[in-house]
Amino acid sequence: MFETAEVGNKVDKATYKQEVPGVRAELLDVQREVAASDLAPVIHMGGVEGPGKGEVVNLLLAWMDARGIEAHALWDITDEERERPRFWRFWRVLPPRGQTAILLGSWYTDPIIDRVYGRIDDFTLEREMRRIRDFERMLHQEGVPVVKFWLHLARAVQKKQLKKLAANPKKWWLVSDQAVRFFKRYQEFRQVSETALRLTSTGAAPWHIIEAADWRYRNLAVTTTLLQALRDALDEAGARRAKRNAAKRKPALPKPRKINVIQQLDLSLALDDPEYEAQLLKYQGMLPKLLRQLHDVGRSLILVFEGPDAGGKGGTIRRLTEAMDARLYRVISVAAPTDEEAAHPYLWRFWRHLPRQGRVTIYDRSWYGRVLVERIEGFAQREDWRRAYSEINDFEAQLADFGIIVLKFWLAIGADEQLQRFKDRQTTPYKQYKLTEEDWRNRQKWDAYEAAACDMIERTSTDYAPWVLVEANDKRWARIKVLRSVSQRLKQELRSS
Repeated sequence: MFETAEVGNKVDKATYKQEVPGVRAELLDVQREVAASDLAPVIHMGGVEGPGKGEVVNLLLAWMDARGIEAHALWDITDEERERPRFWRFWRVLPPRGQTAILLGSWYTDPIIDRVYGRIDDFTLEREMRRIRDFERMLHQEGVPVVKFWLHLARAVQKKQLKKLAANPKKWWLVSDQAVRFFKRYQEFRQVSETALRLTSTGAAPWHIIEAADWRYRNLAVTTTLLQALRDALDEAGARRAKRNAAKRKPALPKPRKINVIQQLDLSLALDDPEYEAQLLKYQGMLPKLLRQLHDVGRSLILVFEGPDAGGKGGTIRRLTEAMDARLYRVISVAAPTDEEAAHPYLWRFWRHLPRQGRVTIYDRSWYGRVLVERIEGFAQREDWRRAYSEINDFEAQLADFGIIVLKFWLAIGADEQLQRFKDRQTTPYKQYKLTEEDWRNRQKWDAYEAAACDMIERTSTDYAPWVLVEANDKRWARIKVLRSVSQRLKQELRSS
């Protein structure tokens, strides 16, 4: 693979001087097109130590409009990043639409280094590469083209460059202890890197291997390749937009099956006041101790609440938080995305709110909006909500792999019960703010929402992030079932911690 970047490509001074003005002008033109588009390109700058990755990044920052591009050095992991899943730090630096990000260090860095030093095996490396491949495909589909460069040097050339840098009084500091250590394992890094690149060079995010021995050739190769990649991304985005505009129509509303998991629930289940108070006291007394133990072992908890409007999500959440230390939990009510959130990939706004170790995050509605309201109301294209199931499963798998406990609740009520609660909100002054015109409109699509919920449960209820279906016509029954489910899951997880 790397032999093609060891053939001795060079560009002479005169040719370089002649080519640069045109390339710079074209880069600025393409950058303006990107700024006016829905794209948010990410430029990955990787490669062996010493080929001038930093110099290339500085070049791009100098040749392009600095207002629309930002570089991120993802080297040492901070304490804040260490307390969350590995990809959290990468989601945080994704640019908004119209902007471009350059990454020095990325999601490839740790797996490659870990494999070279024997901290992971080949199977784990391949699993990590599959996850990266899925991540980059998702970014591509969300309008974030990933342009990946690998700057390569033959071993003899790298050795010569490191010696030259070490002897330069102005650049000696570029030869880090890490660069020396990695050079000693050159062949191992070459083999592992070749495997990583082979497994992750795809049509959506191909690798561009650049021979970096001659700096003029390197600079022109990177910039002209970047130009073509951005033009291709703009053309693809335009074709995709035209196709979507041509296919615009009202979404076909799904119909629920006659027998489904929601209709099989016994919504008559109820608790009387004495039993409810006794159960409430029991589980609210149990929960603080369990959460303290969870904090002590450094594990986090995510609770997700979904269900029809007026299903009792808010009241149930309050019964949970009454038993929690206010310093250790956060409740996030999810509504329509803000302009900032809409400018990023769909899952971005949920990734950035992930709790630190030992904390609890409760979502009053969640990432499942894409396969519920966005599907039914036509806010998401068919191909977008259909691929969301697998993207959500992968997201939750990453949470579980990190040790985060994920528990999801669907609070089910009947259509008649919802109507009664709507009327109650209409006539109760302090509840009137809860009832909106949107609630009434959604009610008209009751069957469609039920069908979408059944699809969601079927495709996203997993061992690591199960759905708990809650009979919620009786609020007391629903609250106790949720409290009991959380307590039981925490006990189970703490036994295995």
